[in-house]
Amino acid sequence: MFEFFIQFVRNYYSQIDDYIPLHSPVFRGNEKKYVIDAIDSTYVSSVGAYVDKFEEGLREVTGAKFAVATVNGTSALHASLHAMGIQSGDEVITQALSFVATANAISYSGAKPVFLDVDLDTLGLSPLALHRFLKNNVQLVDSKAINKLTNSQIKAIVPMHTFGIPCRIKEIVEIANEYNIIVIEDAAESLGSTSNLIHTGRIGKLGIFSFNGNKTLTSGGGGAIITDDVQLGKRLKHLTTTAKIPHQWEYNHDEIGYNYRMPNLNAALACGQLENLADFLTEKRALAAKYIDLFNKSNIQVVRGLDGDDPNFWLNTILLNSKSERDEFLKYTNENKVMTRPAWNLLNTLPMYTNSISDSLENSYWLTDRLVNIPSGIKK
Repeated sequence: MFEFFIQFVRNYYSQIDDYIPLHSPVFRGNEKKYVIDAIDSTYVSSVGAYVDKFEEGLREVTGAKFAVATVNGTSALHASLHAMGIQSGDEVITQALSFVATANAISYSGAKPVFLDVDLDTLGLSPLALHRFLKNNVQLVDSKAINKLTNSQIKAIVPMHTFGIPCRIKEIVEIANEYNIIVIEDAAESLGSTSNLIHTGRIGKLGIFSFNGNKTLTSGGGGAIITDDVQLGKRLKHLTTTAKIPHQWEYNHDEIGYNYRMPNLNAALACGQLENLADFLTEKRALAAKYIDLFNKSNIQVVRGLDGDDPNFWLNTILLNSKSERDEFLKYTNENKVMTRPAWNLLNTLPMYTNSISDSLENSYWLTDRLVNIPSGIKK
């Protein structure tokens, strides 16, 4: 029943004889040269020319006015929440269909996550669900969005661009503005994705990225924050560098900061990757088009995103017709050494978040029964 898919993947990744992974890094440029140069310089930690160079490259790619390189995407989100004043007793709206790091970063800040539903066509936070929740449960008190159920302030919304597909971020920001709530985009998976020609991460107040080993661009481990608010960007750079006041020899720190800066060694690898990002994106979008054509001949749906948006297709995603068909597909493909995987377990079902506020999550549950990620890596 699914042999056509196995055959396609085997032909596409013909250079791989054994197990075909979901997404693995490809190093085809100056990565080794830059890493060796960083080693030779002896600047391998959080101070070095490659960190500055990578931040400059991110500004060019995204169009953002400021970029801060961090050790990973989770630290980028935690620092962003902290910089925006999220603290113990606050609430932050996000989606249940997300990687656990999204909710964990909220928890690091002492705040509590509120899980709302996603849209079926973007897999990202639903503006309709957001509007409904705020209208029914929130009142403005002295310009603060207060949850009538808990009497806590909702200070931020963290929508995710799931698998690199932009959510309806403009609508989310418009709704958030009505309630004076900050939007921080979890763009961890969407480097290179645009929504109506604007790069993801730039539509909210802040955006964060991840450069883990399985991302479109990798620095081994790493992340970044982008913003068009230069003063906020400078504060985040200060916070993520242990809040150290620059001085030639003295160690002065003016607030509690975080040791979250990306090491120069990782930035060197990232700079080499960044030089090939345009080619990576072209190849990934071409593969997505092939998948769309392949599955058009079946009754399996490919998640494409919205008209006017340009996803990076980090992980191509299909929707089977039932949970049983999904399970059959997962079993058949993995037994035939083609890696596929289901959606994450919804965050509200994890033991540490079972008592969190959530809406019905109707779409989220529907998707988890049907969603599968398929091989999306770049050919070596």
